Amino acid sequence: MKISQLLFLPIILFVISCTSENNQKDVYENQADSVRVGAAVLLESHLDGLQGKRVGLVMNPTARVGDTHMLDTLLARDVNVTALFAPEHGFRGDFGAGETIEDGIDQETGLPVFSLYGQTKKPTQEMLDKVDILLFDMQDVGARFYTYNVTLGLVLEAAATAEVPVWVLDRPNPAGGNYVAGWMLDEQYESFVGAYPIPMAHGMTLGELAKMMIGERWLETELKPRLKVIPMKGWNRSMKWPETGLEWYPPSPNLPAFEHAYMYLGTVLFEGTNLSEGRGTPDPFLTIGSPQTEITDQQVIELKEQFPAVQIERITFTPKSMPGKAPSPKLEGETSYGVSLSIKNYDKFEPVTFGVRLLELLLENTEGSKQTDFIYKLAGSKDVQSFNISWQDEIEKFKEQREPYLIYD
Repeated sequence: MKISQLLFLPIILFVISCTSENNQKDVYENQADSVRVGAAVLLESHLDGLQGKRVGLVMNPTARVGDTHMLDTLLARDVNVTALFAPEHGFRGDFGAGETIEDGIDQETGLPVFSLYGQTKKPTQEMLDKVDILLFDMQDVGARFYTYNVTLGLVLEAAATAEVPVWVLDRPNPAGGNYVAGWMLDEQYESFVGAYPIPMAHGMTLGELAKMMIGERWLETELKPRLKVIPMKGWNRSMKWPETGLEWYPPSPNLPAFEHAYMYLGTVLFEGTNLSEGRGTPDPFLTIGSPQTEITDQQVIELKEQFPAVQIERITFTPKSMPGKAPSPKLEGETSYGVSLSIKNYDKFEPVTFGVRLLELLLENTEGSKQTDFIYKLAGSKDVQSFNISWQDEIEKFKEQREPYLIYD
């Protein structure tokens, strides 16, 4: 071989190597300089474990690596996907909050879709007869009252009874792993928006929560679930969503951006009142008020002084029907008065405490305002009635309790 050929040999080998890896790299090329979610790690290192298996997917539109949904990626990799399971908002995310989901067929693939947010919220034995393994992959928001963690617990219970393994493809807690706040759940308020004794903002990933559900025996099952968590790479507890480098795909129609999801940790409480929480506007959970709300400029200034990391403006707004997002919003068509919110500094803002203080202020300045029974399920405590935020001792106990189940530093 000539010297000139020898000089070019390393380059040729490098090109061949890159070409052979292209198919693997292109599915997570958008994550090259960011957090690599559990789904990407699965594609890179764990597909062998799915060979010869009938695979069921408990997913929604956030189950993506790069721009591609995991269903499409797995089918392209010849994984034998045999059933799809739809949580609240649907497998494709085309249902509004609280809308009943029926069993059906996925129009793009022809695969059966089993509803986990309809007459049954827990997989049945008949559903699980179609699978040998379940992959659970959904972006959570870090809130006890966000129903995906309850769906996860019910999937683990059903799968344990059917002796079907569950792999949780982990994703970040958008609020970070260190932000823990709010009341612990009082068992008298257990519901589908609060099933486990954790704070309003729990600071855990779904993978960590799954481990804790099992370890603390919160699940109703005689057999121990066969859980495998596929951890992320590159995520740590100090990271809030903007630091991950990941694109935000709305986990539900009314959380279009991270800002809405972060504020939602506190302003969700307005769902348990007769005031609007902003559904039917471009900025749900960042737009709060009612036709009877009267708040002064001075009150806004004083609230800003307490919470300098959030911008607060008085506004007038009218909730409107938004099919697929807010088909019948509270106070639809009624001119309302209240506040518009915008977070200036995520690291210095505590959404749960702010939500309680805003709740107190607006209820006191709205004629005919009231809390409904639903607010106790959201808050998990009767203390929301008196706006008592003395939850820190319970939070510290919870942090100690969760320590053995944490995956990330």
